[in-house]
Amino acid sequence: MASLKRLETEFPILDPDFQSFCALRGIFTVQDFLIRDLQSLVADAEQQPSSERFMQAINQVLYVIDGLHQPWLNGVDLMEDAQKNKHVLSTGCEGMDFLLRGGLRRGQVTELAGPSSSGKTQFCLLTASTVAYKHMGGVIYIDTGNSFSAKRIARFLNQISCPASEEMQPRVLQEVMNSILCHSVYDIFSMFDVLHCLESKLKYQMCRGDNDERLIIIDSISSLITPILGSSGSQGRALMVSAMSLLKKLAHEYNLAVLVTNHTVGGDGGIPKPALGESWKTLPHVRLLLSRDCGSNTYQVSLLKHPSIASGKAAKFIIND
Repeated sequence: MASLKRLETEFPILDPDFQSFCALRGIFTVQDFLIRDLQSLVADAEQQPSSERFMQAINQVLYVIDGLHQPWLNGVDLMEDAQKNKHVLSTGCEGMDFLLRGGLRRGQVTELAGPSSSGKTQFCLLTASTVAYKHMGGVIYIDTGNSFSAKRIARFLNQISCPASEEMQPRVLQEVMNSILCHSVYDIFSMFDVLHCLESKLKYQMCRGDNDERLIIIDSISSLITPILGSSGSQGRALMVSAMSLLKKLAHEYNLAVLVTNHTVGGDGGIPKPALGESWKTLPHVRLLLSRDCGSNTYQVSLLKHPSIASGKAAKFIIND
């Protein structure tokens, strides 16, 4: 999330005096407020000579945090938005697209969970390639585990666009590859920074009427969230919810599809289930569980949750690499 210093330009009440007050208490960014005891912070502010101004500044930061959440919308607005904007993006997998009635829906967050080596990254790379080429849209790929591969993207693009005996023209390949932007992040705060920079870019593009971003991929979001859940308890859960709220806000306001991957843990009877706990499972719009046949390139995906499709459905597909 944004630093207090960066917000000072838009909100002058967050001046250097207030920033110094916060810095002495380990608060430098908006997300730091989420993991602080607000009552204690307010009590400290009331003891300062500039207590009234500091209280106004605290309220301003809370207003910024509140702005991350979507506004109330009525049914007519939601229906019109779905008909005009929230179209689907093909993933490049026929079985997956059939299961999801066309692919990933713009305006929604889709979670793809699966054990290690189940093909999550493979699917993300194929989806990025398909969206960049077939939908001619920009893809933001947030890589948390050094798993992004430009060579695999190029191979997928050749498979998608050309017969097996040919290769995509270098000029076209370069144009498509340029529309996939990869950011490597290794903690949730870096992810917040990337997403807020992206939000600023999208606002500027929207004002100019040239927004061509289509898809955000985070592979994997669980590697960023698991460490804060283990050590921070309720504060970690608050950060997790804020991260999803921001992703939903970007998806809805800028008509993006969001795809995040998650690992699995042992459930009842040893059956794998998505990680991150009960607080997480209600947050994504769509939840998918991926598995892979041992020693093959055949994948099976099960639908755990979808706003308009009954859960329990499954499909198989093949990814050639």
